[in-house]
This record gives sequence, structure tokens and C-alpha cells, in this order.
Amino acid sequence: MPARDFFHSVMRIGPVQIGTHRDRRGRTKHAAVCTNDQCGWSADYSSQSAAQLAARTHRCRVS
Repeated sequence: MPARDFFHSVMRIGPVQIGTHRDRRGRTKHAAVCTNDQCGWSADYSSQSAAQLAARTHRCRVS
């Protein structure tokens, strides 16, 4: 049975949310997700500092 995939420890940096989740292999991942409609940007990182850097430097192209 695969591990459940849900977010916890969610923080917000501008329009981007950073959450911690476990991938299908049970490893902890940090995801940065843009919350603007129609943007669709998201990425997984192995460290929270990398996810925070991506969140601070994300430039959403949706106005």
C-alpha cells in the first residue's frame, strides 16, 4: 500500500505556498506551489531552504 500523500507544515511567501509532504517512497519532500489561478507552477525540493528560495524568486506571469 503506498504512503498517503498530503501536505502539512504549510507556509506562505507572497502568492506561493510551501508545504511538506511524503512522496510515494516515504521520503519527505518540500513543495512550492503558486496559488494564482491559471499559473500552474509547482516544484518539489529535497530541502526547505531550496523551496523557500524558489518561492521568493518565482515570478508569476499571470496578472
